[in-house]
Amino acid sequence: MPIRVLPEQLIHQIAAGEVIERPASVLKELIENSIDAGARRIEVEVEEGGVRLCRVRDDGGGIDREELVLALARHATSKITTIDDLERVGTLGFRGEALPSIASVSRMRLVSRSASAPLAYAIDADNGVVTSPEPAAHPVGTTVEVRDLFFNVPARRKFLRAERTETQHIARMVERLALSRFEVAVSLTAGRRSLADYPAATSRVERERRVAQVVGDDFIENALYVEHEAAGCRLTGWLCQPTYARAQPDIQHFYLNGRMLRDRLVASAIRLGYRDVMFHGRHPAFVLFMELDPTQVDVNAHPAKLEVRFRDGRHVHDFLFRSVERALRETYAGAPGAAPPPTDADSLLPPPASLPMWPARGHASFGLRVAESSPPTYMHTAVAREAAASVSTQVDTQAPPLGFALAQLHGIYILSSAPDGLILVDMHAAHERTTYERMKAALGDGPVPSQPLLVPVAIAVTSAEADLFEEHAATLSRAGLDVVRSGPASVQVRAVPAFLAPMDLDELVRRIGADLSADGSTRGIEEALNEVLGTMACHGAVRAHRNLTLPEMNALLREMERTVRSDQCVHGRPTWTYVSLGDLDRMFLRGR
Repeated sequence: MPIRVLPEQLIHQIAAGEVIERPASVLKELIENSIDAGARRIEVEVEEGGVRLCRVRDDGGGIDREELVLALARHATSKITTIDDLERVGTLGFRGEALPSIASVSRMRLVSRSASAPLAYAIDADNGVVTSPEPAAHPVGTTVEVRDLFFNVPARRKFLRAERTETQHIARMVERLALSRFEVAVSLTAGRRSLADYPAATSRVERERRVAQVVGDDFIENALYVEHEAAGCRLTGWLCQPTYARAQPDIQHFYLNGRMLRDRLVASAIRLGYRDVMFHGRHPAFVLFMELDPTQVDVNAHPAKLEVRFRDGRHVHDFLFRSVERALRETYAGAPGAAPPPTDADSLLPPPASLPMWPARGHASFGLRVAESSPPTYMHTAVAREAAASVSTQVDTQAPPLGFALAQLHGIYILSSAPDGLILVDMHAAHERTTYERMKAALGDGPVPSQPLLVPVAIAVTSAEADLFEEHAATLSRAGLDVVRSGPASVQVRAVPAFLAPMDLDELVRRIGADLSADGSTRGIEEALNEVLGTMACHGAVRAHRNLTLPEMNALLREMERTVRSDQCVHGRPTWTYVSLGDLDRMFLRGR
């Protein structure tokens, strides 16, 4: 075929294929335009899953009569004028493709009135043909009606799902956009039935109420509020506690400068922040907002603007990872988000003097001093009365977050009395976390001990990975790994961190090579070390059915209170739970 210029209508329809996937995509573009116009209230109405009608009405700045036709022209926009504007885009839309693309595959009506205009004007577009502006009745703001979507592209229309499915996609899209701008009131109606109504939210309580409307009350009840700023980045929002982890990544909302994103770098950084507390196969839930200098991010990387490119991806990754890790680290058993209590000099769980090279057998080497004679699993009545009286006196004078131990239940759980309820602690999970954190702290106090290999191991890698290993040899050496380049596409491992001696070196080197290629870090070594420490802590923690004395139980409770991330064990399981007096009263029907 000869080279020819495509017809204008076909050009618009090709552009529509990049931007408009389904009715929810239409509404995303229209709502973002309303937000950019400064709207404080946005009303969304759909019929037949958005195929028959998508209507968005706002109270924004409106469009002047002279600019109405231009609004439906390709690459016409009021949001950028020069390449410098493109490098610091602060609006959600800027390419000038959305409205003409939507108009090319639907029947559109656009009615608008600016604050300075005495009356409104309307234009119609049918199959891409635009009429002249005509006077209309409309308050200040804009209404866009999109009817019969894909009526002239039947092949695209066949790919749409059932009305109920498309309506669900629309509801999810409106929810995500409602979270991006708390100060804007948003409502959604489908077939004259109200599906959502989000009032404007200004205070933190109102914002949490909107978040609860979108992701549920349980999320807010189990969430930690995050607010952290460093190195030109700011992160705010809510992170779920690890015990609220999900089977699917269905509650993960991230916004950059008010723009919702689905970004691999962001997802990787947040998941890494949960590495020490998340149960295997589970996913964190979060609603997070990041602010970054617009010049440090390229938002023009995807037609639907759901993906971006960062100028310094490693810096953004590390900031997000450290922020999430810090938020989770600052939770202590019994007092989430509070500072740890002062160290108890009389604790029966002192830090170990040195770290064993391999997992030790038994429990004594990890800090629990075993009494010469252990009491039975159950307590004699007289002993129980004495313990209860002692605890009652202690609770009256001073009550630590996890209270005072009363007894041991079936050799597995510690029962503790708090001023306003009962606390149950899984002693193995709790001791596993405290041991793990002590070992990590001891390991971080100096260089990682290295163990030379009797016979160096040669591993084949790509030439690019070999370059990276050669470049980062000094960093790897400080982490206990001695790797030298032995050929154009091979490296030789001469020494490994002492804790990692028995592991698969080929797997370790490939993991580190992937980290170096992705963001220049050597996180693979750290993760491998943590896995070994976690295994050692699990084997070294007190086992179920091991009898503890009351002083030992209280020592474990105090240790939990000053250990970071002590709400979960190394595998992500909860270490303790709380039953209030109100819950107990309801169990026994007291007060009725």
